[in-house]
Parts: sequence; structure tokens; C-alpha cells
Amino acid sequence: MTARATAPTIRPIRSKADHRAATARIEELMSARPGTPEFDELEVLGTLVDVYEREHHPIDPPDPIDAIQFRMEQGGFTRADLTRLLGSSAKATEVLRRRRHLSVAMIVRLHDELAIPLESLVRRRARPRSGPRKARARAAVATSRSTNHRAR
Repeated sequence: MTARATAPTIRPIRSKADHRAATARIEELMSARPGTPEFDELEVLGTLVDVYEREHHPIDPPDPIDAIQFRMEQGGFTRADLTRLLGSSAKATEVLRRRRHLSVAMIVRLHDELAIPLESLVRRRARPRSGPRKARARAAVATSRSTNHRAR
């Protein structure tokens, strides 16, 4: 009678404990050779861990400006390239300083020319940053509105 290797028990990952156990097993299997049962187990566990992490620990796409800056660095693009895509030097500066939102036309050109994923470019971000004067003015308006509202 020949000894038969028992197949590993692979279960869905439903909890943090399951996730820890699966990642520990993956570390044990990292040196498995392709075509072996251990390598097959490694592939399956890798897929299960990936699904669990995507569901429980999603990673948001980067901020649009961060995505543009990263792609410019990565691709060796210059400020002149960005100016050409956005229409003017002033627009490029305002976008990079987060003082101007990207228009649909800008998003399309950046996606087509720099291959930046659309989901990174259309992600909502905070309002364009304003200087301290504008912030104080907004606060003053908000205060006067609430004061006037209470007086009625």
C-alpha cells in the first residue's frame, strides 16, 4: 500500500483569525516550486487572501493631483507637457496647487495622453484650498447667518 499525501484543507477566509492563518501558511509556501501541490495551494490561498483584503481593507485610488504628479515623475513628463494638456500655464499651476478642479475635458486628455486611470482623476477631493482670508470670510458669513437666523 502506498502512502498518499493528504490534500490541504482550504477554507474560505471569513475572519481576521482566518486571514492570519492563511497569510502564515502563504509564508510557509513561498518557496514552493511550480507544478507541485504546495504551489497550487499557494495560488489558491493567495486568491482567497486577495479577495478578503479587497473586501475588508479596500484601498482608495489616489487623489487626482497626486496621480498626475506621480505619472509625470514616472513617465518623465514636464510641466510644459502638462501645460499643453490643460490648456495654459495658469491652469496647470492652479490644478497642481489644488486651486482649480479638473474639467471633463482635462480629465479626458490626461487619461488619453498620460494613461492615468479615470477612477483616479474623477475621485472627489476636498474643495480647492483657500487662503486664510477666504477661510475667515467664510467663517464670518456662517456666523452672521446663524446669528441672523436665531434673531428671527
